[in-house]
Amino acid sequence: MSTEKPPETLVVDDDPEVRELLAEHLRSRGVRVATAADGAAALAAIERGAAQFGLVFCDLHLPGADGLEVLAAARRANSSACVVIITGYASLDSAIQAVRLGAYDYLTKPFSLGQIDVILRRVNERCALEAENRRLLHRLDTQDVTQAHRAPGAHTSMDRLGQIEQRLASIEATLRELAAETRRARG
Repeated sequence: MSTEKPPETLVVDDDPEVRELLAEHLRSRGVRVATAADGAAALAAIERGAAQFGLVFCDLHLPGADGLEVLAAARRANSSACVVIITGYASLDSAIQAVRLGAYDYLTKPFSLGQIDVILRRVNERCALEAENRRLLHRLDTQDVTQAHRAPGAHTSMDRLGQIEQRLASIEATLRELAAETRRARG
């Protein structure tokens, strides 16, 4: 796993056994976890916490509000949130709809805790890459401002922009590899 701190996670499932098993497993991995027993409670937690949840595991079929509503709310509150839809009633239609709404992954019940570990590792790696990207962009901005103050009229770091574009392409390739690895792990 990366050195990045795992994002705070919301686990939403109306089955208390699934909810607590998943929450305990994530806690054993060092993740801060909040839980909700239905869609309405999940929406309230997201509203209260705004952008605090970087990862959401949510059952598709819930009382109060369905998993797709929770997905949409989580992505509105935090556009980089990774939302994993979990369902015992998988269908191509619901999977497509979830992906279109921005789901990070779609798991069918019963799932293995190994699958959860793979998702957690991918999310942590993504968070680390995003943090590195922010750090590099900040450094680039700082260098451009410093250069502008040192040498009026000097051009900005176009070469650095090319380097960042190459790094972003590398990051995208890594994310594609991780997605392929996850698909292979699911078998």
